[in-house]
Amino acid sequence: MKIDILTIFPNMFDGFVSESIIKRAIDKGLVEINVHNIRDYSTDKHKRVDDYGFGGGQGMVLMPQPIFDAVEVLKTDESKVILMTPQGVPYKQECAYDLSLEKHLIIICGHYEGFDERIRTLADMEISIGDYVLTGGEIASMVITDSVVRLIDGVIERESHINDSFNNNLLDYPVYTKPANFRGMCVPDVLLSGHHANIDKFRKEESLKRTEERRPDLLEKR
Repeated sequence: MKIDILTIFPNMFDGFVSESIIKRAIDKGLVEINVHNIRDYSTDKHKRVDDYGFGGGQGMVLMPQPIFDAVEVLKTDESKVILMTPQGVPYKQECAYDLSLEKHLIIICGHYEGFDERIRTLADMEISIGDYVLTGGEIASMVITDSVVRLIDGVIERESHINDSFNNNLLDYPVYTKPANFRGMCVPDVLLSGHHANIDKFRKEESLKRTEERRPDLLEKR
């Protein structure tokens, strides 16, 4: 998979692409992540990418020209263009799985007061990671990238994400490690029994119980 991210703050991604699972996926050649400075595509002699909005109002608005030019340079027949915006569809694990099957993602990071409305015509989909507002789409684009890359075959073991929270509209079951007794809090006996059928049963029951207690709305979808 190839992921191109368009931003006016490319340095924000330095640590993101050089650490942990993302770095290992890049090193294995399973994903290619390119971070592009939108200013590089500006035709303005001062490399401006924003201006005041028509009609007045607070804040600066991202101009269409640099973003249109960037997308037109990067886009191919296999590309899916994503616009990060609080007005987009809520991001879910199901969407992460769908995007992990794509060959090329282009992610546009909004910033400032917003972006020129005409930029929306470039997008195949608009995504929001929650009902709140960030200073820009950079962190949101990292969320999308991280959640998608870990689902690509070979990045992590398949079993590691099959039982993730939100798969089958359930939260993940509780997990434990050593010591078996920590400050009087003990690991459930069934997990120490070595009886795999009982362990599987325990985990399914705990997953249902946790979902019912914390996210009953998910059970309504099952």
